[in-house]
Amino acid sequence: MKLRTGYTTGSSATAAARAALLAVEGQEIQDSVEILLPKGKRLRIGIHACAFGRDRASCTVIKDGGDDPDVTHGAEIISEVSPAGAPGEVVIEGGEGVGVVTKPGLGLEIGSPAINPVPRRMIEENIREAGGAMLDKSGVRVVVSVPRGKELAPKTDNPRLGIKGGISILGTSGIVVPFSTASFAAAVRQAIGVAAAMGEREVVLTTGSRSEDGARGTVPLPDHCYVQMGDFAGYAIKQCAEQGIGTVRVAGFIGKVAKMAAGASQTHVKGSKVDTAFLAGLAERAGAGADLAGRIRAANTARHVLEIVQEAGIDGFFGLVAAKAAGRMRAHSGGRVGVEVILFGFDGGVLARESEGIL
Repeated sequence: MKLRTGYTTGSSATAAARAALLAVEGQEIQDSVEILLPKGKRLRIGIHACAFGRDRASCTVIKDGGDDPDVTHGAEIISEVSPAGAPGEVVIEGGEGVGVVTKPGLGLEIGSPAINPVPRRMIEENIREAGGAMLDKSGVRVVVSVPRGKELAPKTDNPRLGIKGGISILGTSGIVVPFSTASFAAAVRQAIGVAAAMGEREVVLTTGSRSEDGARGTVPLPDHCYVQMGDFAGYAIKQCAEQGIGTVRVAGFIGKVAKMAAGASQTHVKGSKVDTAFLAGLAERAGAGADLAGRIRAANTARHVLEIVQEAGIDGFFGLVAAKAAGRMRAHSGGRVGVEVILFGFDGGVLARESEGIL
């Protein structure tokens, strides 16, 4: 069964912002809008409500999670545009129901609205692409709000992450791929089966589109050898073993790889948490002192751990994480598959490559 994809809160906010700017420029209601996604593709999204005046407008998108709905599925995402005060400037702010960052480790400044970097970039790129008199004369201020955000936030991981007062505006590709369903697991099995049927004995398992992009630039293989396993790490490696794949390269970022290293076979945020005590132990093995290990143990997120380690310059830590993950993944395969783990940094560079069982 083909899965129905959805779109992220980031795409929802972007579509609402672009529609609002077009409403001001054309002085007419927008019923749908096409947005530019991070990889250059385009997506048309319906506009639920649109109101405009001479120099400001507000548009609403109903967030659609496709066949993998989360707590934000069906939420109203509103973007209001108004003059920013400086020609050519694009200012992005959080309004009602958008959380505020209070802890480090999220890639956002403390005190700023929880609008992640990729959605921020999407909003700005789409506002600049749409252009018009407001942008040229006074710049554009975009205020994103989620009327039910405060109500929805306790159902997300935001309270634990120190995001207060609402939800986050998220997304890295703009599209919601239903990773957390049995149907997606079947799609993973099928993709591995295609590679095996083509005579391939090596595949690359990636946690998502960003890690796949990084892997394609690091491990040159035919297209059908790249399989997005999502959160199904243990399941995917077992399928490789059962279908005769002898070598697997696993590519991902610190959050998912740290969970694999700690032994998790399912890396969804609701299925497993990052074990900072485990990571603190690895840091001590790499030479971290007690104070630094304590900071890692108290870290907010895996990304926060990465920032602490990089700031302290702990040589060997990322190699230990990757090596542990490779060993765990090989164990999930029953020792039948040789595994290399490629750990990427958020700048796209390779932090570590470690393998186990590859001759």
